[in-house]
Amino acid sequence: MAGALPGKAQTINIEEIVRQADEKFRGSSSIGELTMIIERPTWSRTVSMKNWTLGNDYSLIYITAPAKEKGQVFLKRNNEMWNWVPNIERMIKIPPSMMMQSWMGSDFTNDDLVKESSMADDYDQELLGEEKIQDYQCYKIQLIPHDDAAVVWGKVIMWISKEELLWLKAEFYDEDGYLVNTEVLSDIKKMDDRVMPTRLEMIPADEEGNKTILIFNQIDFNVKIDESFFSQQNMKRIR
Repeated sequence: MAGALPGKAQTINIEEIVRQADEKFRGSSSIGELTMIIERPTWSRTVSMKNWTLGNDYSLIYITAPAKEKGQVFLKRNNEMWNWVPNIERMIKIPPSMMMQSWMGSDFTNDDLVKESSMADDYDQELLGEEKIQDYQCYKIQLIPHDDAAVVWGKVIMWISKEELLWLKAEFYDEDGYLVNTEVLSDIKKMDDRVMPTRLEMIPADEEGNKTILIFNQIDFNVKIDESFFSQQNMKRIR
């Protein structure tokens, strides 16, 4: 009997667990409607948007509210990013040096929007143990990026529920081992063909009272979208 235990331990494929939890948010393509709430100690602001994705390489975000920003479009093709600003009729390319800047004043960066990194492919995973998060028994997993991975984090710690493989929490550390952001995922619902967290809170470690909430209001996965949809010409036409 004792000899069976090591074999049982090996049946936990940590890379596959991370992949499945990560891919709940992806699909081969998607169309979604999202609300972003930026909270600060003395004010808060709400931004509504539509989002189209194709694989990991293509993404288009159209801002639907507030009125001041309505019509702004963000396009990601591979690792390049553009912003169409209709009220000044300008197409702005966002350079690599700006990728760690705040996106629309939120706690998300431009890089968060365009990141193609896969938690399964770009990191080595190690099971640290188990912990309970939001009444779910979770695997606690450490991810260290590969030397050649184009990622900004020095380390990520994730909590993924054992039964449903829901990504419920993550801590993002810089290359010096300092905690930068904590991500908390909750409000588990059925969205199209899958059950997934629909509320995501990004909480910066060193800015008391700041956080950004992203709510998935609706999302359809594996829809037919052509690559040509993700063009600079379409950024000016989309409604």
